[in-house]
Amino acid sequence: MKQVFFGATLFDGLSFHEDQALVTDGAIITAIMPVSERPRDVIQHDLGGGILSPGLIDAQINGGGGVLLNETPSVKGISAILDAHRRYGTTHALPTLITDAPDLLAETLAAGKMAKDYVPGFLGLHIEGPFIDPKRAGAHPVEYIRSMTNADAEQLIEHKAGVLFLTLAPNRVLPELIAKLIANGVVVSLGHSEATDAEAFAAMDAGASAVTHLYNAMSPLNHRAPGLTGAALADPRVIVGLIADGHHVSPTAIRVALAAKGAEGIALVSDAMPPAAGGPDHFELQDRIATRIGTRLTLPDGTLAGAAITLLDAVHYLVRDMRIDRAKVLQMATSTPAKMVGLDTHLGRLAPGYSASLVHLTDDLAVQSVWMDGLACP
Repeated sequence: MKQVFFGATLFDGLSFHEDQALVTDGAIITAIMPVSERPRDVIQHDLGGGILSPGLIDAQINGGGGVLLNETPSVKGISAILDAHRRYGTTHALPTLITDAPDLLAETLAAGKMAKDYVPGFLGLHIEGPFIDPKRAGAHPVEYIRSMTNADAEQLIEHKAGVLFLTLAPNRVLPELIAKLIANGVVVSLGHSEATDAEAFAAMDAGASAVTHLYNAMSPLNHRAPGLTGAALADPRVIVGLIADGHHVSPTAIRVALAAKGAEGIALVSDAMPPAAGGPDHFELQDRIATRIGTRLTLPDGTLAGAAITLLDAVHYLVRDMRIDRAKVLQMATSTPAKMVGLDTHLGRLAPGYSASLVHLTDDLAVQSVWMDGLACP
């Protein structure tokens, strides 16, 4: 089915373009051309204003719509989470499993293999732990945190389906194991760690290419002990995830990250939990009750327990509250996360050969319509 989309400002993943039409054939974008030159013998979509953007891409999404992957590690759970977030413009995501019992990891990896060919927008899995630093556990249960063995690496490699994005602590996993994972297609991200900058750089030298939720659950930047935060800000080889919800990172720290990394080095992530995307205000996280008050989500002891936002909420916060340039913010929600997870050859851009997964936003960045692989979503 051939279609043409026009009447909106096109955001191509990097910049805005006026008076341009987007042409698709099935699931693929085939051309961008002046509106006056668009084909007339195909389905026409006059969008009537607003912004046409690549669908948003979220590399860290624990749950949404009342569902938590740790509690529902199945194709049904994965599908429910992605369906909930798709209504808010996120067309592609990595459902995220946080540290839990070993059998749950195996169950989730098996579900990911089954979901790969059946769940729209499912890119793979983000496994956040258990190979992290207990000193920086955050909301992760310490009793399940452990060091990585060669057998663990083999299990992850064997059961990888699509993208496998693995958060680990560089001071808890040997560089040799990091290199082995990367050589076998795993995307390694550094996080939940007391690592020194030297330990972080050693992991980057081994091939680690990302950092999970910058500033949170990691050794902070000190002028004599830069830690993982300093290494992440200083090294252009890594793209950092950033939770922009007004709670996890202060506006000043966000501006520092932007100054150091630019929009091409920061991927917005929601770190969403079940209250996000229309879920309830309370949910159970490994026998603990987490509560949403406003947009803040905490455990009884006050520990932040993920976030209660969608990726579009993060976009709104940066544009409306912090007055950051819209093009930079949308880049951090589209083309940069596509690059971070290694899918930037066909996702995150409006260009010939890329996926026709699109979101039509109003000028105020509210979702009007979503298309997945050229098909309109309900």
